[in-house]
Amino acid sequence: MRNPRVVLDNLTSKSNDENYKYQRVYRNLYNPEFYLMAYDEIYPNPGNMTKGSDNTTIDGMSMKRIHNIIDLLKDEKYQPTPVRRTYIRKKRDNGKRPLGIPSFDDKLLQTVVKSILESIYESSFSNSSHGYRPNKSCHTAIKQIADTFNGVKWFIEGDIKGFFNNIDHSILINLLRKRIKDEKFLRLIWKFLKAGYVEDWKYHNSYSGVPQGGIISPILSNIYLNELDQFIEGFRDKFNKGKRKVENPDYKKLHAKSMILKKKLKDKVAKGTLKEGEREEIIGYIKETNNRKIKLPSKDPMDQNYRRLKYVRYADDWLIGLIGSKEDAVMIKKELTEFIGHKLKLELSQEKTLITNSSKFARFLGYDIAISRNQQPKPLTRPAGQQKKVLSRSNSGRVSIYMPREAWVSKLIEYKAIKMDGRNWKPMHRRILANNDDLEILTRYNAEIRGIYNYYRLAHNVSGLNKFKYFMEYSLYKTFANKYKKSIGKIKNKYCINGVFAVRYKTKKANKIRYFYNDGFKRNTSIKADHTNTDLPISKFDHGRTSLISRLKAEPCEWCHAENVDLEIHHVRKLKDLKGKKRWEQAMIARIRKTIALCALGQGNDCHRKLHAGLLD
Repeated sequence: MRNPRVVLDNLTSKSNDENYKYQRVYRNLYNPEFYLMAYDEIYPNPGNMTKGSDNTTIDGMSMKRIHNIIDLLKDEKYQPTPVRRTYIRKKRDNGKRPLGIPSFDDKLLQTVVKSILESIYESSFSNSSHGYRPNKSCHTAIKQIADTFNGVKWFIEGDIKGFFNNIDHSILINLLRKRIKDEKFLRLIWKFLKAGYVEDWKYHNSYSGVPQGGIISPILSNIYLNELDQFIEGFRDKFNKGKRKVENPDYKKLHAKSMILKKKLKDKVAKGTLKEGEREEIIGYIKETNNRKIKLPSKDPMDQNYRRLKYVRYADDWLIGLIGSKEDAVMIKKELTEFIGHKLKLELSQEKTLITNSSKFARFLGYDIAISRNQQPKPLTRPAGQQKKVLSRSNSGRVSIYMPREAWVSKLIEYKAIKMDGRNWKPMHRRILANNDDLEILTRYNAEIRGIYNYYRLAHNVSGLNKFKYFMEYSLYKTFANKYKKSIGKIKNKYCINGVFAVRYKTKKANKIRYFYNDGFKRNTSIKADHTNTDLPISKFDHGRTSLISRLKAEPCEWCHAENVDLEIHHVRKLKDLKGKKRWEQAMIARIRKTIALCALGQGNDCHRKLHAGLLD
């Protein structure tokens, strides 16, 4: 079988040719190596142990399971299972958002399809698109705004009503058909779109939208909204006007007056005609003129011959920045409403698609964004040895990025770490954590603090999280106090080391200490790999087969050691779920593995069946 890396690289090599049509794509789904690649990518996710509507999970993964999928695909008999619908609570309005749980076989096949679609489309996507893409993230979207939105006068905050639920299937398939000339492949995607969902044991058809929770949904939504990206970028090329703004007439006059006064003083000094007190008088006029000048923009802010449009999108959230008039913003909103309605068969929410003056905050991806109007000059940093003081208004027109106060307050409420006491918030214990061991409780608090800091670390006011940390710290004290029925003072005396809360624990190698988060909240604008989706499946596969895949194909059972047998991989959600009472549990714990390869039903000693029947030991 061909190496998936080679296949995907070949697909990518043609992706920049807009006229190239991809044919015979479907045959790649017959290659078992693609499914091993997909399995290697998704198996660590604990969600794979959640049952879909077919009542199966990742447990029992085998080569036979892969070949069954391929056999059904060859005859086009593969039928995706309706997703099991559940609901998760929204953060903003306390409402609920639907979430679909696909069967694991569907997840496996969708992961293969996703890798093919990414290879075909990824390089053709806009640089302004940041959602669900390799090397892109919320942070790269915010950083692009910080780098490119300087000087904008108006924001347009985009909101498409129920985007993921209302994608038109026919439009989506026709968009795919522009590049993919393989009806078998397109029919398979159509099946996934039409698979429907099960809620309260009742089946519901899918008439529009992409599967909630589906692995191919993000790439399909990006293909769909790439049409919006292209429309806005084409509109931008027509909208943009002028090379640079003209000088502000008032600023120009004051600058000229200052230069005349300086020349006058220089000439009088050269000729020796300065009268007593005249030098101080002229310098006073120069300072007065410069003080008036520095308070004015050097360029004409109302220049009608200069316009710019900036644009950033993350999934279905997008933000436009305009250097132009409010009338321009109203016109662009109207154009977008027509395009989204007529071409994409979606609805732009008129109430939520806001036109905001850039001196006020626009909300994007949980950040508050505004443009500074500060005309106050500040000294430029001068090289060592140069004493001359030079003033600059470098903050004027710059993008300001802030963390909203409600961001960390809502997290405290979500974690149930605070309660209202009169008009004030008060830390409270978290009863749900009291049954965990000490290290788990501390680790949970630290992870929650780091999580919100890592997300908002680009904000100018991220240091405000010290207040969040204060509430979390005293909630931690109260949780331990509730657990051990002691006062907070006694808990501090017992656990604090040099004033910092800590938990001592043992490992096989040594005694260790874990401290409560104490690394501070310094602003950090670097974009790190661990905050982006850096790895495409192909790059991971290229580094060599992982031990899990090798174990699956090696064929000896890891329990009874029978050779040349079909294997099934037994999975557990978390290692800590294993009690260590049975020998097979002890073996998994000793190897620090959440998987064990066992002989399948009818093979060797039926080890996997015996495990589930409680007969393996």
